[in-house]
Amino acid sequence: MSILTQHDSDSIKEFIQIHDSFIIIGHKEPDGDCIASCLGIAAILDFFKKPYQLLSAGPFKRQEIKKYETKFTDKPEFMDTKERNHTGLFITDCSEISRLGDIDFDFKGLDTFVIDHHKTSGLPENAKGYINASAPAAAFIIQLFYEALIGPLPKEIAEIIFFGICTDTGFFRFLSVSPEATEVFNAVARLNTYGADPRKTYNEINNGKPWNTRKLLGVLLNRAERYLNGKLIITYETLEDTHKLGSEGRDSDALYQLLLSTKDVQAAVFLRQDSPATCTGGFRSTDKVDVSIVASKFGGGGHKNASGMSCEGKIDTLIPSIVKEFARIM
Repeated sequence: MSILTQHDSDSIKEFIQIHDSFIIIGHKEPDGDCIASCLGIAAILDFFKKPYQLLSAGPFKRQEIKKYETKFTDKPEFMDTKERNHTGLFITDCSEISRLGDIDFDFKGLDTFVIDHHKTSGLPENAKGYINASAPAAAFIIQLFYEALIGPLPKEIAEIIFFGICTDTGFFRFLSVSPEATEVFNAVARLNTYGADPRKTYNEINNGKPWNTRKLLGVLLNRAERYLNGKLIITYETLEDTHKLGSEGRDSDALYQLLLSTKDVQAAVFLRQDSPATCTGGFRSTDKVDVSIVASKFGGGGHKNASGMSCEGKIDTLIPSIVKEFARIM
């Protein structure tokens, strides 16, 4: 049985029908699931012959999504009051306008439909939408909407959706025995029949990494420290690291895999000093620890086993605070 109901399908269909045009956008620093979700919504709007703008604040740092960058813009077309009144805003893979990034446009007041799967998310005031934290990827939800509204996906769209699902499930290694996981595997089996190629997608996600990312992995592993009797590992990237090795194509997924595979480790944190006064952080865990609780203490959020944050501060002062919050739940 699908996690979508007929009411859910009717809700998005009505939203599409009552608007003349649309804006589609996901979170800043997009990943594969964000990009795939946006393109999946665009495919649905193409079927209904509705015009749209695909927006992203970027940057497109990840090697596997660079080929999609030309499909997006960070410069929205101007709209007068009448046009705004007939324009629908689709936000996917996040729900907070604050996470959309630095785009010169006022999104507030637009009729909004959110499609998301993050545990800490909620619908913005007056927004419509569908949020299901049991879904492992936003692209998975988009697939179900497409099939409910239109039918089987064309090969090109099936490949994109499969790519998005693989990104957020770690090529399915984050799934466990559950009705939701069964439905995901059934859904990706359908994508395979539509033409999605698992081997091709795996190679696109994991191969072709820039040499500097291999060097940076070595730096980050060498710098990693254990806390809380070895249950927590934290490592970080400095401004000097970024200047020396670049900011393109970081392979954080490989970093988390290596850290979490360490004996006794239950959670791993990667901090990056983005500017002299601001940091971003990624939080990952095994089954036991809910890292979204810690991320929320620093203005972030996400899933139980994968969350992120962005806040003011410096690495050397943030680390003790992060360790203190983890000590409360580990």
